[in-house]
Amino acid sequence: MSENVTKLQYQDKEIILVATAHVSETSVALVKETIDSERPNSVCVELDEGRYKTIEDPEAWKRTDVAQIIRDKKVWLMLTQLILSAYQKRMAKKLGTKVGGEMLQGINSAKEVNAELVLADRNIQTTFLRLWRLLTLREKLKFITGFILGGEEDDDQPLTEEDFQTLLKQDTLEATLGELKHEFPIIGEVLINERDQYLANKIKTAPGPKVLAVLGGAHVPGVIKELSKEQDMQKITTVPAKKSRLKLVTYIIPVLILGLIAYGFLQSVDMGLRALTSWWLWNGGLAALFTLIVLGHPLSILAAFLAAPLTTFAPGLAAGWFAGLAEAWIKKPTVEDMQNIPDDIFRLKGWYQNRFLKVLLVVIAANLGSTIGTFAAGADIMRLILGS
Repeated sequence: MSENVTKLQYQDKEIILVATAHVSETSVALVKETIDSERPNSVCVELDEGRYKTIEDPEAWKRTDVAQIIRDKKVWLMLTQLILSAYQKRMAKKLGTKVGGEMLQGINSAKEVNAELVLADRNIQTTFLRLWRLLTLREKLKFITGFILGGEEDDDQPLTEEDFQTLLKQDTLEATLGELKHEFPIIGEVLINERDQYLANKIKTAPGPKVLAVLGGAHVPGVIKELSKEQDMQKITTVPAKKSRLKLVTYIIPVLILGLIAYGFLQSVDMGLRALTSWWLWNGGLAALFTLIVLGHPLSILAAFLAAPLTTFAPGLAAGWFAGLAEAWIKKPTVEDMQNIPDDIFRLKGWYQNRFLKVLLVVIAANLGSTIGTFAAGADIMRLILGS
């Protein structure tokens, strides 16, 4: 196992890097053995504050409030975190281990040797938001699709020793994306390279002359390279602003639609009513149709139909939120739904059966329908006005 432990010198510090696989019982033993023998002053773990709390309180997920997630506008963030967690749990199930066991061992061993615990990874929300804001719309769709489809292969096949060695060399976030990281270089840059920089900075600034870091094997080579460099921490911890063109579009389109409807009323009351009806039927109708396609509850469908034409004029709101809140209120997700997410999230049927996932699906479907409906309605109103 010595090949998975790297010792090096940085200025006046001795740094020990322990390469692990995040779902390996062997890695747990290696972490304990190394910390017990080295007795470092600081132990760095590849966790942020949120994931640390999850490991410390593994039952916290049972208290997840899907309605609050919708109100906080964190549906996409929750979705990516769920898929990542599901991927890890499936790998751990194949190995007969627990997710994050090596990190938990690092936490416990640090306490046993009175070492200071350092949470060395970047906030996962910052990581996801940086990736999300830097991807194009087309890449975002492939990002989500790649997550889901990537989990369907060889689900029942046990992991071999070769698979275990691959786990040591791959970051879990990166592995979940499969081949997408080759098609979109920004994925590897944000998920791996930037986090290598962040981890290296935290490790070399950890207190004490001897620092031990528990890292996923994929990060060890990058961290070694970064230790001798200066890191721009502000750059890699700042979430890019939403692209100005996209933000501009969200304001221009409602203004144009309102202008067209107002122009229709200036021509005649009949023309204005026809334009207003077209707007409501296209926008609300497609939002409702998409909610129906994912088998949303009738009240969720009605909520999408009523909310979509109005929320377009309020960029801070979305039709999917109202449809999703209605779905969550009517079909409240249960603890069993939460327990089944790791299996259900990689099956299309599971998205319809699992109430928690179903709420997220309704939110996405209603928003997509409303977006398409906005452009369809705009085109139809233009046709009415030009035709007159």
